[in-house]
Amino acid sequence: MTQSPIPAVFMRGGTSKGLMFHARDLPADRAAWDALFAAAMGSPDPHGRQLDGMGGGVSSLSKVCVLAPSGREDADVDYTFAQVLIREARVDYGSNCGNMSAAVGPFAVDEGLVRAKGDTATVRIHNTNTRKIIHATFPVAGGRARYDGALEIPGVGGSGAPIRLDFLQPGGATTGRLLPGGGVRDRLEVPGLGGIEASLVDAANAAVFVRARDIGLAGTELPDRLEASPGILDLLDAIRRQASVRMGIAPDPEAARRISSVPFVCLVGPAAASPTLAGGTIPAAGMDLTVRALSNGQPHRALPLTVSLCAAVAARIPGTVVAEALPPGAPAGGPLRLGMPSGVLSVAAEVAEEGGRWVARSGSFYRTARRLFDGRVWVPAAALGPVSRAG
Repeated sequence: MTQSPIPAVFMRGGTSKGLMFHARDLPADRAAWDALFAAAMGSPDPHGRQLDGMGGGVSSLSKVCVLAPSGREDADVDYTFAQVLIREARVDYGSNCGNMSAAVGPFAVDEGLVRAKGDTATVRIHNTNTRKIIHATFPVAGGRARYDGALEIPGVGGSGAPIRLDFLQPGGATTGRLLPGGGVRDRLEVPGLGGIEASLVDAANAAVFVRARDIGLAGTELPDRLEASPGILDLLDAIRRQASVRMGIAPDPEAARRISSVPFVCLVGPAAASPTLAGGTIPAAGMDLTVRALSNGQPHRALPLTVSLCAAVAARIPGTVVAEALPPGAPAGGPLRLGMPSGVLSVAAEVAEEGGRWVARSGSFYRTARRLFDGRVWVPAAALGPVSRAG
């Protein structure tokens, strides 16, 4: 098999890892990207391990980011996110990844797409998947991003430089509406279950939130426990597909099966002592509520950042199943502490009621990132067509 190399950088962003490409180094025909990205990550792999590529066998380790200078006045770079499925020869562009968004600003500075002066840089990012603007602010030294620092984030060993991500006007990122179901709570009719209450919220990414107790769970289960319950995973996917239709993402449940990236499906519950993947326990007093999420059918080991932001927005809208999970007397402002499998994630969201409708003004959190290596990734020559040098 003849192979061809493509310049690439491999980076960790938050609790995810992925390949970073310049758009100029990729085929001019975007239709050729899917085969290239799948080959680079080692998909499809019926064994689910992606041993023949850069992927790691779970959704959070099978990601690709493409960057180019932006033509927008309010942005420095355009960033396209691609979720590479593991067992299927398919690439999904239907959502953004908040964790990998943390790697975009440092990559842009290190690669010369944005010039940094002083000891702090703010990179204005246009995410093409959601058409939303994100500001990434982080320390720099000598014109390059700094990766050393004292910030520790759940799910990642060690510490790193803090990267503040501010999502501006995140509402309607997928559907164009913050509450695409029309209300703060909707009733979904799910085959094999019947009716279930859910909150359909679209902020940074679309998500459907259901009470863990409504499907017989506590909301504190670890991913392995959920994976060992295929009936639960099938039920959650059925809920996700019904929500997809109600939100206008897919025309019918069968089409929703093929649109696997959104909406995310999330289980929520009140604060409760919860085990972590590291073997510890989070006390109930250390969180405001519990959240568990599925990403492309897999229980997430932490919590997708865009889903975290969406959950924080939902928690600030009275009447949602997320808001009702908050403890009595919970403060109306400030960061929310979300208990998840890897620990506790703090997310701030600013929500307001304007003209009789709810508006998500912003959401923010801190992540770390690290440049792991740069060089060339090798793919079958057939996957690499004519290359665009524009931008």
